[in-house]
Amino acid sequence: MLSDAIACIGFSWAASPSCTELETIVLDWLGKAIGLPEEFLTFSEEASKTISSARQGDSETEIHNGKGGGVLQGSASECIFVCMLAARAQAIKRLRKLHPFIEEGVLLSKLMAYCSKESHSCVEKGAMMAFVKLRILEPDENNSLRGATLRQVMEQDEAMGLIPFFVSTTLGTTSCCSFDNIPEIGLVCQQFETVWLHVDAAYAGSAFICPEFRSLMNGIQYADSFNLNTNKWLLTNFDCSCLWVKDRFKLTCALVVDPLYLQHGYAGAVDYRHWGIPLSRRFRSLKLWFVLRTYGISGLQKYIRHHCQLAKRFERLVKSDNKFEVLNDVKMGLVCFRLKDDPTNKLNKKLLETINESGKLHMVPSLVHDKYVIRFCVVAEHATEDDIDYAWKIIKETAVTVVYNEQELTEKREEQVDEVFELSERKKKDDLAYRRSFFVRMVSDPKIYNPIIARSSPGSRRHTHLSSMDDDIHDPLSIATSDTEDTMTQPASSWISWPLAFLFQGVFDDKEGNDVPVRLVI
Repeated sequence: MLSDAIACIGFSWAASPSCTELETIVLDWLGKAIGLPEEFLTFSEEASKTISSARQGDSETEIHNGKGGGVLQGSASECIFVCMLAARAQAIKRLRKLHPFIEEGVLLSKLMAYCSKESHSCVEKGAMMAFVKLRILEPDENNSLRGATLRQVMEQDEAMGLIPFFVSTTLGTTSCCSFDNIPEIGLVCQQFETVWLHVDAAYAGSAFICPEFRSLMNGIQYADSFNLNTNKWLLTNFDCSCLWVKDRFKLTCALVVDPLYLQHGYAGAVDYRHWGIPLSRRFRSLKLWFVLRTYGISGLQKYIRHHCQLAKRFERLVKSDNKFEVLNDVKMGLVCFRLKDDPTNKLNKKLLETINESGKLHMVPSLVHDKYVIRFCVVAEHATEDDIDYAWKIIKETAVTVVYNEQELTEKREEQVDEVFELSERKKKDDLAYRRSFFVRMVSDPKIYNPIIARSSPGSRRHTHLSSMDDDIHDPLSIATSDTEDTMTQPASSWISWPLAFLFQGVFDDKEGNDVPVRLVI
């Protein structure tokens, strides 16, 4: 509220000295609190802790004694993008010295960036905006990007004439809070002159304020830049994303635009307008200052540890139920779980959708080892064990309902399928019976196929529509006593089956007027 009410537009030191200097101080405070190497800080341990002794009117006063420094950005996406721009500028600068007659656009087309499949989508978006190629690499079975994988691909690209220039790694991935192997990756990047190594710890970076978690950032000394979001897990209002760089001059030279109307006489001061995309900047450092002064390091450590303990409690509850499984290594506040025996992911999608629609909990999905999982993350400042138990109760009850409804729906579908199958089978049997009956009648009753016999049969009512056919049709099977006799006085037609009638044709033709009808039954 106060930072907004002050309405500071802190684009330069001259515009607001307090906004600029407080940002420098609190980022050094936080950098030390999470255990960053001194190379990333504006002031070293030996240097003065404040800049109060600097003479503001003296343009020759240098108030910084290191090349590193920190800046507050709007989001981790901004942090990654500006670092990619800085890396691109450094790579192009070096290549132009080696190939002075090649156009910059051609050199740009050769640049290749790298990240893991588990990296945040903002890396891909940054590459799109920077007009550089990006290769997305497969992590290992623990969703961690390894040095051997990176080395192999970078060497292949270099052999093809491409220039590796930027590697984005992650400590605490969005999908499952996995950690890339920074020591291995850092050693690989050291072998390539133009490569800038960035470490994105937007979520997990806040936990490094606790000494027991700092082993997860081993290898950070190889990095050129590092970012974390205090607005994610360090009780600071959005937006407040912290970025540290080893060499601030490499960052600013890629972004400096210095018109006359923005220049001032305090050359030794930092102008944060050169550290990012926008010109005007909010007084973000005031928000972070209030948090650090209100809670202190010990208070923030207690808060982080409590959340990690609650996440572990939730993990135990999930593992105690054999219908569920946990798919990530729970190190911090995130637990990725799912219902077992769901190869199509239909049950888990329905479970998450039902829970979110209820308004009692809110969770989001992700993919871990190509499986659909539900992400449960402890985020409330004053969350308790009762809250975790309540959340698990809601999840279990909803799961029972979803599974029961799905089973009931499956049974109904199976019943419908069975009913359709039975009707189909019955129809087949009826059709077969009818065809068999018709065939038997066809071969034993000539009235079915011989229209003249049907017409001459007394009392016949079947096939009467054939009586209008030509009377001159020759019927070898009709037996008459005389051509002149009336058909009504003729004897009954023969019931000889048509195959035998054909064979016996003429055998029973009695020229002497035998009026005994012949009937053979087979």
